[in-house]
Amino acid sequence: MLLVVRHLTQMQYPLGATSVALRLRLFPQSFDGQRVIDWHVSVDGKEIERSIVGGYGERSAQWLSQGQRTELEILAWGRVETEDRAGIVAGLRRACPTGVFLRDTPLTLADAAIRALGGELEPGGDTLSGLHALSARVQEALPYVSGVTDSTTTAAAALAGEGGVCQDHAHIFISAARSRGIPSRYVVGYLLAGDAEHQRFETHAWAEAFVEGLGWVGFDVANGLCPTDHYVRLCTGLDAHDAAPVRGVVTGGDAGTVVADVRIARGDGDVDAIQQQQQ
Repeated sequence: MLLVVRHLTQMQYPLGATSVALRLRLFPQSFDGQRVIDWHVSVDGKEIERSIVGGYGERSAQWLSQGQRTELEILAWGRVETEDRAGIVAGLRRACPTGVFLRDTPLTLADAAIRALGGELEPGGDTLSGLHALSARVQEALPYVSGVTDSTTTAAAALAGEGGVCQDHAHIFISAARSRGIPSRYVVGYLLAGDAEHQRFETHAWAEAFVEGLGWVGFDVANGLCPTDHYVRLCTGLDAHDAAPVRGVVTGGDAGTVVADVRIARGDGDVDAIQQQQQ
């Protein structure tokens, strides 16, 4: 499937910012089942031309601005060809050992309730079936409810609360899998969730777990399936904070506000038409 994506991030600093330093992880990579045809990233209309490959095997770029400013616009756009591989992620650039993704973080630290969700998982047993069962248990345990969690909500707090969103589903799944010795990581990307010509979303989140003999497998707990050709995989990390596509440090004024708008179209979608939708 051919997907056209336009990801717009607008930052506002009403009190003014004297300097802004950004880390941009807005560069999807090609692998089996995902081929990046063309992709661009710009800040305030100037395209990013230099990037580095980090420890996860993914591209990122640093951007720094000195001098007073009240707003900033980051744009990532391009075309990606996808194929349904039943969630199996193969052909990635070689990166860090899988054991890195056994590390706990403050957002994914397991408590007794999370360990109970993962209690049936056995790394030496039928891990794949166990992970599918875990995904179903997490989805059942955490109703999809927006607005009751935020970027600081831990997996344990979300599970103990009234519901959550895709970030929380992924964190709980990752936490439970790691508690049973299965490397798991957080994934950020884009999802074409229906057949509307142009859809407005923020980025989507899911998890990947490592299965011996098979490799990394994706699990979109929030939607109860493995990623298909409707998904574009962008970047990964230990948790949502680590995998954030845009992170930065602002000096002067206040933290400001951030608004993200993702438009995705199926087929030979027109990037210019999507741009008109975002204005």
